[in-house]
Amino acid sequence: MMQQRGVTIWLTGLSGAGKSTIANALEVELRGRGYALEVLDGDVVRTNLTKGLGFSQEDRNENIRRIGFVAHLLTRNGVMVLVSAISPYRQVRDEVRDRIVDFVEVYVDAPLTVCENRDVKGLYKRARAGEIKQFTGIDDPYEPPLNPEVHCHTDQESLEESVAKILAKLETMGYLDSPAMST
Repeated sequence: MMQQRGVTIWLTGLSGAGKSTIANALEVELRGRGYALEVLDGDVVRTNLTKGLGFSQEDRNENIRRIGFVAHLLTRNGVMVLVSAISPYRQVRDEVRDRIVDFVEVYVDAPLTVCENRDVKGLYKRARAGEIKQFTGIDDPYEPPLNPEVHCHTDQESLEESVAKILAKLETMGYLDSPAMST
């Protein structure tokens, strides 16, 4: 069994930007290479770990802190953790980054209009109609990362290109064996 370094790969961006899609493709690639990993998806976490929290800034921050706590535990025990969460506020993302030594921030970036067009759940439409309050990007802010390790422009690049960018960064940072070494 290969010895691996734990790392948290934190995908942040607006709803519909492609965080979960990239995380799922990355999971398949990394598992295929034999890496042990866990996926913490914002929607799944909300139905389990943070079920009682709402969408106020305080509750959103607590949600991110809890995800960060679990990611930290796994990472320090040699597990790769893929976090896919809107995590709209820069300060709490930075707080989590400071706690987790091995942390790679991935900004999954797409213009609001593109995210709205991709919205299969109809959440943006409901937010614009006033049915959902405090919706990130509509009536609640999203603060983009200032210096993410990886910046994916999902309106301009394919899923494969976004995944390749993340894998390349993980390789240069020493979290992955280069493909030539793992064959």
